[in-house]
Amino acid sequence: MNKPPVFRDTPFILSVEGVTKSFDGFKAINDLNFYLEEGELRTVIGPNGAGKSTFMDILTGKTNPDVGTVTFHRPDGHDVDLIKLKEYQINRLGIGRKFQTPSIYASHTVYDNLLLSLNRARGILGTLFYKLNSEDEDKINEVLKIINLTTSKSRPAGLLSHGQMQWLEIGMLLAQELKILLIDEPAAGMSDEETVKTGELLLSLEGKHTLIVIEHDMEFIRQIARRVTVLHQGSVLKEGSFENVKADPEVIEVYLGRQTRAEI
Repeated sequence: MNKPPVFRDTPFILSVEGVTKSFDGFKAINDLNFYLEEGELRTVIGPNGAGKSTFMDILTGKTNPDVGTVTFHRPDGHDVDLIKLKEYQINRLGIGRKFQTPSIYASHTVYDNLLLSLNRARGILGTLFYKLNSEDEDKINEVLKIINLTTSKSRPAGLLSHGQMQWLEIGMLLAQELKILLIDEPAAGMSDEETVKTGELLLSLEGKHTLIVIEHDMEFIRQIARRVTVLHQGSVLKEGSFENVKADPEVIEVYLGRQTRAEI
């Protein structure tokens, strides 16, 4: 059972303790302990069936664990038990997820996709009578610059390249002003150039946002890794720097296979 170090430079924003989730007797998550610092960029890897997707489902309220606690430590100092909340309530707290396949409004422009994603409590009437103000316009332009799509803001989102669609969806999370971004395999299907740019984008968010990135591409992991968590059979097998994780005999056995260290 992994426990957090005694001393931390930054406070936790998320604590997962003793979480187990079974499906028809199979433990997809098994006594999992996971701790995330505010502003951290954490990468999570592991073989198929390691529990990565179920882990994400639990954090977003899509799935409730059988036992254990999932605590969101709000910036105002109040702790929130996420297990008691519904998906939309967790999202309103500032925890959002980007799936592997981009989910965007293809017929709308890049700009409008971000406009529709803004963290504004409008309601039905507010939406009908909403008028763009300078603050919202500044926010959209700021996000466009971060995701490197300023020159494409008037293009229909469906005409973007695969990589650009991924960046747009990350931008849609940023427009929501989320505290924790959960990003699932962002490099999947990208060209080498797009993969590098995606890594640069995620690294630029470190410190300003808290991110959990699930990925299989080890070269991409090498680019963005600060602290890597390896899941296996629903538990944390290893946690540490990329170099320490890739050299660990157990990680090589269960995930990296017979690849030599030079190939990793």
